[in-house]
Amino acid sequence: MNATMAATRIIHSAEELVTCTAPGGKAGPRKGANQGEAGVIDNGAVAIVGDRIVAVGPTNEIIHSYRNEYTKLVDATGKTVTPGLVDAHTHLVWAGWREEEYRLKLQGATYLEIMEAGGGIMSTVDATRLADSSELKELTYIRLARMLAHGTTTVEIKSGYGLSVEDELKTLRTISDLNLELQKAGTGPRIAATFLGAHAVPREYAHDPEAYVTLVIEKMIPAVAAEGLAEWCDVFCDKGAFTAEQSRRILKAARESGMHTRIHANEFERVGAIEVAAEAGAVSADHLLVLSPEDIEQLRAAGTVAVLLPGTPFGLGIKGYAPARELIEAGVPDCNPGTCPSENLTLMISLACSQMRMTPSEAIVAATINSAYALERGHLLGSLEPGKLADIVIWDVPNHTHLAYHFGINLAERVFLGGKPVDRRRRADLIETWVKELASTPLHDDKGR
Repeated sequence: MNATMAATRIIHSAEELVTCTAPGGKAGPRKGANQGEAGVIDNGAVAIVGDRIVAVGPTNEIIHSYRNEYTKLVDATGKTVTPGLVDAHTHLVWAGWREEEYRLKLQGATYLEIMEAGGGIMSTVDATRLADSSELKELTYIRLARMLAHGTTTVEIKSGYGLSVEDELKTLRTISDLNLELQKAGTGPRIAATFLGAHAVPREYAHDPEAYVTLVIEKMIPAVAAEGLAEWCDVFCDKGAFTAEQSRRILKAARESGMHTRIHANEFERVGAIEVAAEAGAVSADHLLVLSPEDIEQLRAAGTVAVLLPGTPFGLGIKGYAPARELIEAGVPDCNPGTCPSENLTLMISLACSQMRMTPSEAIVAATINSAYALERGHLLGSLEPGKLADIVIWDVPNHTHLAYHFGINLAERVFLGGKPVDRRRRADLIETWVKELASTPLHDDKGR
């Protein structure tokens, strides 16, 4: 064998190697019947050179073709191997927990009632505005460490708890610095940033929401774009948040500034968000608890990825979940990362199966390759195939169905980022290590870069 073709690392003998590749290698998010095809290889192996995958296949073929005396072998006998999980919807940068509101929800208070009383998003906004960049950075490191330990290797993070020019920039600069530091250290996860200044109308503009929309369009979006702090602009288009017309104007301004778009849609009511998503060419529409057949057809025609969030109705105590089966059967690609007080994305996979009636294959495809496409990174992440980044998880389960079935605990045995292992000790100590080594790293000054 040509020595230059030898793998630097081979993960081999997996009971199941779940590639999440499309039949025939077709690019794009998986939808319809294809979403249920997880691309399982029994006794599978993946060969890695540097940070990239060079081959996948049966163990005997990969070992024979890609091993030499320098290749490091990783034995996955009896285990399941998948791509690293991709969470396409999170709000990780914030201060101030809201456990008191959880008690109110248990007593019957609704999300909107709590917001109208000054809690909910506004409670978090108050605490986040008071926190400085160093505090926000440390809090977010801890959350990211937990996510990585549970097998999530790529994370989208939204702003949206600042709701002022200064505080939205503070949040987005924190996200930017986190990503730079983690990628430089090689400890991940990979981070993608979204501007969500239109998350809610802050108290100081409660008497004049239109003035706040103007602030988002004329001040926030230009400032974010000038520093290149976000790839996407999101807006919460729903009852109690922003109207369809306001959302349309915000997303139009964002597109003109060079940002791509996504939208929080139909979590509580149908207020025209799906039409706005289609008009804006939104990469994703998120939540989607309340959908009509016409909404589903619009999403399909627009090619918008439906980001379903089973952790949210679970956490809020809402009875209805997003209609995953209808979306899949209509040919709408969907993914199901969670947005709730949990860093365990495999728990969201379990909820997708038990509450939204997705199959384990569909849920795993949703949380890997489809989530990667929801972040416009499907060409780099989300499946085990040659040329992609070697972000890989070895799970201590005998098959991918068991990953959904055995819920609520951490089943990730080993995590690899760009072909490099984040070992057990490192993952166990990650929170303390990151805080000690990186929390003191200077951030951008809050008043400028």
